[in-house]
Amino acid sequence: MRRKHATRPARGRTVIAALAGTAALLLTSAACGTGTGSGGGRTVTVHVGYQSKTINTVTAGTLLRSLGYFEQELRDLGRRDGVTYKVDWQDYATGAPITAQMVAGKIDIGSMGDFPLLINAARGTQLRQPTELVSVTGYNLRGGLNMVVTRPDSKLTGLDQLRGKDVSSSVGSASDGTLVRALQQRGIDPDKDLHKLNQQPAVGASALRAGSADALSQFVAWPGLLVFQDNAKPLYDGAVLNLPTFHGVTVRRSFAHKRPTVVDAFLAAQIKATDYLHAHPLAAAEKVASATGLPPEVVYLYNGAGGIATFDPTLKPQLVAALKKDVPVLASAKLVGSVDVDAFTDDSFIRRAVGADYAAQLASTANPAPVTGTDPLCGGQVTDPATASEAWPAGQESTVPLATPSCLLRYLKRHPGAAVRAAYVPDALTGTRWFAGHSLWAEDPAADAKDRFQPFTTPDNAHAWLARHPGAHLLSLAQAVKEAP
Repeated sequence: MRRKHATRPARGRTVIAALAGTAALLLTSAACGTGTGSGGGRTVTVHVGYQSKTINTVTAGTLLRSLGYFEQELRDLGRRDGVTYKVDWQDYATGAPITAQMVAGKIDIGSMGDFPLLINAARGTQLRQPTELVSVTGYNLRGGLNMVVTRPDSKLTGLDQLRGKDVSSSVGSASDGTLVRALQQRGIDPDKDLHKLNQQPAVGASALRAGSADALSQFVAWPGLLVFQDNAKPLYDGAVLNLPTFHGVTVRRSFAHKRPTVVDAFLAAQIKATDYLHAHPLAAAEKVASATGLPPEVVYLYNGAGGIATFDPTLKPQLVAALKKDVPVLASAKLVGSVDVDAFTDDSFIRRAVGADYAAQLASTANPAPVTGTDPLCGGQVTDPATASEAWPAGQESTVPLATPSCLLRYLKRHPGAAVRAAYVPDALTGTRWFAGHSLWAEDPAADAKDRFQPFTTPDNAHAWLARHPGAHLLSLAQAVKEAP
């Protein structure tokens, strides 16, 4: 990754169609400087594009906005440099329109997923408005943020059965990349062997509910939302791919060169929002839920302690390497040509923002906010993230940590029905955190009592695990709760 801007002052410091029409806008905005956040005078408006319901970006979007940290940083900056800063927050459903606005000079800072980031880099270079990846919001090293779901009453049990089916996806998104890769691993041509519907997430969700789509491939938080609402069930867990997926922050290079202290201020605010999310996971989930209309239980599934997403702003080499592996997937879909990922990635800002601890934070891939505490039923401290489970009691502002899914079942047995607002368990095969009530369960009679019951997000995951555990068998949640000691 490049280290640039050595002279910056140290601070205390449909996809193609949407983008192709921006070339003329570039000439206009370059000539008049309108909406770039770099105009003259003593007032500067910073234009920030974000995706409120893509909750893996909340530390650079929804949560950050609700906390007001960026505005606070800009007020401090303004007192030092004599400029009045304003923030224009622009909310979008996906990354494509953010990129269109950035290359048109209308958005200065944006956040989006890994595949849209590559399109952002390609279009910025193509239209001579280059952009730079400067930080990460949240990531999952195995790819668990993406999922394919089907209707609750569907007879589909795996991706192999999607041949000839109608599958909704957002082409150019990280979730579409997951779908393409997963199908190709099974010898299925995503362009010839099924009918792919290129739809926005909300449109695809409606298509699934209406029956005009047999399956839906989408990114956080759509799979969790639809399953929580009993409108879908998981068909494929993106973590099976074992390829990292993440969301990050991109800035226009010209803006970063002209106003590096504003980028510094944004990343300082992002770090504060990340710290808040780690220190107050339930409160953060409630704030995001209030701003987006998403259920807090769904937000907490992804963003809570031990959640599917790990929030860490450092540009980890594993994520940059994954980004390079994504380029051929987008190139095969003719969404990009070549992308110089190293030229696009600039870690100098986030290094400065994090400070002396950057190297240590960069090297760590442990979730900074794991599920911890004392298990009230099985006893002892909850320490293993591979088995740590959690219950959210109704009417409570704190959760109950459980050492294993089997320990969680004991808790559910003692607190039936509406006494528990939500319960979370990790998939025994992939580690993907999921709703206990929407998981498939298996019993291994030969296992220790604390490990007797194992949960899974999908039938494929369950059967893969059962194949390695002779004598184990599937059972319903109700049966598992009943048999829990």
